[in-house]
Amino acid sequence: MSFPAEYKELAWQGLWKNNPGIVQLLGLCPLLAVTSTVVNAFGLGLATMFVLICSNMTVSAIRQWVPKEIRIPIFVLIIAAFVTCVELLMNAYTFGLYESLGIFLPLIVTNCAIIGRAEAYASKNPVKQASFDGLMMGLGFLAVLVILGAIREILGQGTLFDGAELLLGEWASGLRIEVFKLDSQFLLAILPPGAFIAMGFIIAAKNKIDNILLELQPIKEEKNIERVRVNFEN
Repeated sequence: MSFPAEYKELAWQGLWKNNPGIVQLLGLCPLLAVTSTVVNAFGLGLATMFVLICSNMTVSAIRQWVPKEIRIPIFVLIIAAFVTCVELLMNAYTFGLYESLGIFLPLIVTNCAIIGRAEAYASKNPVKQASFDGLMMGLGFLAVLVILGAIREILGQGTLFDGAELLLGEWASGLRIEVFKLDSQFLLAILPPGAFIAMGFIIAAKNKIDNILLELQPIKEEKNIERVRVNFEN
């Protein structure tokens, strides 16, 4: 497979066909727990994407020296090292968001999507392809987080980008959009059960789009081969 075709396939797999959030259904614990707002979802998505890219790059670079018998513990140690870096950076520069994400930030270490890509792809491919795979898988996971966070925030609070200053600084407080005014918060959308329901609708929409795209594809006509029987008795 040529390089452009390979990168195109990696992008298609990560963003849509094999999306870790809505197809593989990996890492659902933090995905459903902290996506009550777009800002929380975006912060966790960026952290996950950073760890995914760096861990894929590192695993690919050292893949020839990692014994097969202990590869999983080594992959987990690599992921844990990058998660620790993310924690320290967020603790220093975005402390409000760091507190909001809570325990789900260090739980990135056990995210099956990251460990799975390290095992399934990064440990078998060169650094460039592994890094690009991590970027696409991270973007796909980030997109699902942001969409889910937007749905829950609009339905639960009637706002968008509430608390943007936690991630971007005080200047971002003006980014808050009030979509519609609610007298009280819609708790079902804010609490985890609402996340399950919204996630179900997102998966259903994705499957519906896939079915529509499948129907739009031209139908390949099967060629019927006529078999001729030769009789040698005459």
